[in-house]
Amino acid sequence: MPGLDAARPLGPIQWRPSQMPLIMGIINVTPDSFSDGGQFIAADAALAHARQLADQGAHILDIGGESTRPDATPVNESEELARVLPAIRAIIEQDLGCALSIDTYKANVAAKALEAGVHIVNDVWGLQRDPDIAKAAADHQAPVIINHWETEKQAGLGLIDQMKAFFDRSIAIAQAAGLSEDRIILDPGIGFGKDLDDNLVILNGLETLIGWGYPLLIGTSRKRFIGALTGREAQDRVHGTVASNVLALEKGASIFRVHDVAAHKDALAVAGAILNPQGS
Repeated sequence: MPGLDAARPLGPIQWRPSQMPLIMGIINVTPDSFSDGGQFIAADAALAHARQLADQGAHILDIGGESTRPDATPVNESEELARVLPAIRAIIEQDLGCALSIDTYKANVAAKALEAGVHIVNDVWGLQRDPDIAKAAADHQAPVIINHWETEKQAGLGLIDQMKAFFDRSIAIAQAAGLSEDRIILDPGIGFGKDLDDNLVILNGLETLIGWGYPLLIGTSRKRFIGALTGREAQDRVHGTVASNVLALEKGASIFRVHDVAAHKDALAVAGAILNPQGS
């Protein structure tokens, strides 16, 4: 394994996970995402939002054209491409200095996005819904974010062991396609097929996941479990989200996928200085 001190290219960013946490800003070009559906579906609105996130300190912009909220309507490939490609092209033309990520599980959507200039593939199904997506990434040597999402729990396996088995399968798919280990990022998939207790177990046990040797992305932003703990609606969950991510930083996570970039830039800067005063 490359280890968490290895330098990794993420588009315009040269990154060492052990030294520099990254903020990934969310751009949903969807009509039905749980928190901001319909706000940024037009390319000009997506571009304005991208500028705002970049100005607030985002290192990565994650562009998605299909909602993954429970009971969301599936989107076919042509519709997803019609949503994401105009936004991608508009953002790339502005050269905001951020890496761009495509949030999709469809191989051809990933391929077209990479051809348009995207740098990273973020697959919520961990390369296992459409395994050709790994080859699409490998053709561009694009890093992949492998998200854990399983619809059924395996008898006789605890949650962390089940996640390890899932990630082992996904990593094998990535390597078979030609992706090197320094192109692999893991995401424990907070909220994806998991209840409140599952999410808390994962977040409390991040050291185990970090021990697997890959950078860890955390995506808690405004999610339902934070609402369950705070009683807040999605738009009012920023404080709970910040708390979860500061604790995840302390446990070793290095990428934070969020709606509220400015709040996280400040919180992670302060938390990082406290955790590593010699590096401040």
